Amino acid sequence: MIEITINGKACTCEKGEFLLDVARRNGFYIPTLCHHPGLAEQGCCRVCLVEVVERGKSKIVVSCVYPVERPCEVYTDSDRVREDRGAVLMLLAMRAPESPEIAALCRQYGAIDGSRFKPIQGEKCIMCGLCARACASLGTGAISTVMRGTAKKISTPYDEPSSACIGCLSCVKVCPTSAISFTDGPEKRSIWGREFELVHCRECGTVIGTREEIEYAAKRCGEEPEEICPECRKKKMADVMAHTYGECEI
Repeated sequence: MIEITINGKACTCEKGEFLLDVARRNGFYIPTLCHHPGLAEQGCCRVCLVEVVERGKSKIVVSCVYPVERPCEVYTDSDRVREDRGAVLMLLAMRAPESPEIAALCRQYGAIDGSRFKPIQGEKCIMCGLCARACASLGTGAISTVMRGTAKKISTPYDEPSSACIGCLSCVKVCPTSAISFTDGPEKRSIWGREFELVHCRECGTVIGTREEIEYAAKRCGEEPEEICPECRKKKMADVMAHTYGECEI
């Protein structure tokens, strides 16, 4: 175990543990955008910057991918951190001027005024890549990074509706800036240029997903598709257990 201090508080961690995880475990807030607990760290947004002092030398590091190797002092909100974080947020605001999440962080950290730069009109995406990675982790790979330079974006191949998309909204759920648009109606869902039939639980009627999503999940598990929500499945299993073994006597 290694002992470090974060904003003056003594904390212990394992060697190689990422600094962001150590800080959050000990109650310290560090803002993030490209970080998600269900996906491997990538450190591309740079919002989680912190100041680390080791052997008398200070440096700014990206906490989500910085492994603790030795005792050190960490400052999550020093003047230097706020200045560098403000500069990063200014650049992100130029990339995604329509994102309320970015705007809120800019106000919180006093982001540098970037009015002299020309923003990308109507954009919310910061190109963190979480959505494409979430899609790939499911094995569908319906969306990815396309184009280059200033035209770089996340999309389906050739901007056409992808047959690989199952309408599961995994991309939407991990997006930190609400950049992916979709619509849900009583019976249909539209996303990435496709329309999907929504399946309702046969017991309670709640929406449990798209037809393609349910069939895909069942195939991966080697089971037959079942149109029943998790809560009703639990209740059904409890009823079966009660019927099989009887009520417990007090």
